[in-house]
Amino acid sequence: MAIEAETRIPISEEQLAAWHAFLRAHSTMLRRISRDLEDAGLPPLSWYDVLAALRDAPERSLRQVELAERVLLSNSGLSRLVDRIESKGLVVRKNCPSDRRSFFVTLTDEGAVMLERMWPVYARGVAEDFLPALGSNECEVRRMLETIGNTCEIARAVEEAEAQA
Repeated sequence: MAIEAETRIPISEEQLAAWHAFLRAHSTMLRRISRDLEDAGLPPLSWYDVLAALRDAPERSLRQVELAERVLLSNSGLSRLVDRIESKGLVVRKNCPSDRRSFFVTLTDEGAVMLERMWPVYARGVAEDFLPALGSNECEVRRMLETIGNTCEIARAVEEAEAQA
């Protein structure tokens, strides 16, 4: 859907500044944790996200499509990432018996050990840079961020439903 040039969406300077601050904070945190993992000789942050999502899944396994949704990657982007992680023995792919085009990605014991090695570096970045900025507002910030995420998910679902109609 094209946006016409004369369409103006009212966003105040303060609102736009809040958006930019959010983007900067997110980017800064990711760069810091990524750098710390690299300095510790550990795999990249994207690997942590995949391993943690699998650890939290039933039977430490998810369909590749579900995993892509949880780690916010395209299916093709995740496929390449899983190739690299699998080559190190941290996950395995298993055929889906009900859909021969689909795979399950399963966390191996070696993957669980790697995730445990990565956790202290990841947690240190969160504890030193993110948590102090929250002060006593963590519940309020969490609710706000969840609201943003939920609103975006609902809008996406509506758009998908309208496209299929």
